[in-house]
Amino acid sequence: MRAMILAAGRGERMRPLTDHTPKPLLPVAGQPLIGWHLQRLAAAGIREVVINHAWLGAQIEAVLAEGAAYGVSIRYSAEGESGLETAGGIATALPLLGDAPFLVINGDVLTDIDFAALAQQAALLDGKTRLAHLLLVDNPPHNAAGDFGLLDSGMLSADPLAGRGLTFSGVGAYHPALFAGTPPGQPAKLAPLLRRAMAAGQVSGAHHTGVWLDVGTPERLAEADRLARQW
Repeated sequence: MRAMILAAGRGERMRPLTDHTPKPLLPVAGQPLIGWHLQRLAAAGIREVVINHAWLGAQIEAVLAEGAAYGVSIRYSAEGESGLETAGGIATALPLLGDAPFLVINGDVLTDIDFAALAQQAALLDGKTRLAHLLLVDNPPHNAAGDFGLLDSGMLSADPLAGRGLTFSGVGAYHPALFAGTPPGQPAKLAPLLRRAMAAGQVSGAHHTGVWLDVGTPERLAEADRLARQW
């Protein structure tokens, strides 16, 4: 099982901290924010990791290198400083991810999500009846309406009101077939692909009730530091 960490964002809301440091490298409890993902992936037995980058991406490669310090093997997908959006970045990295289902993790969240359990869900994706499995969290104040509806069947609806309205955690499992129509090297958003697949009944989900924080502002970075120091 392989995993991709999304690390290409500019981090506008985190400025001026991100003017000279890419957001995934901002320090959280003594190590880069992205290091917490790498540690947890290694602990779950997921050793092959792909990281995309754009803004100040050379710094990410210089700090993380090939991943030996975290017990993983890292390959990089460079996008140039403008980036390719989420779906465009994943589609471009598919040659590094292979033909099997894989995990994708937003590089700017802090979470205790069980990556081993998510990998088990990923292995069940068949590319036809199910293209993705997403982890959802309680709606934070900055996204009170939620993103998707979790149905009693365990499937997801693009309408938060159609089920229990929750927020997408930025962590999920995907089959490469979801990105079959997305040209590599071109910007493309993930949400339209997911909504289309949800309308076809091809996306399942689960509610994560543990630690999850969108580290999008300096204030949330300080909160992430406090949470991580308790682990």
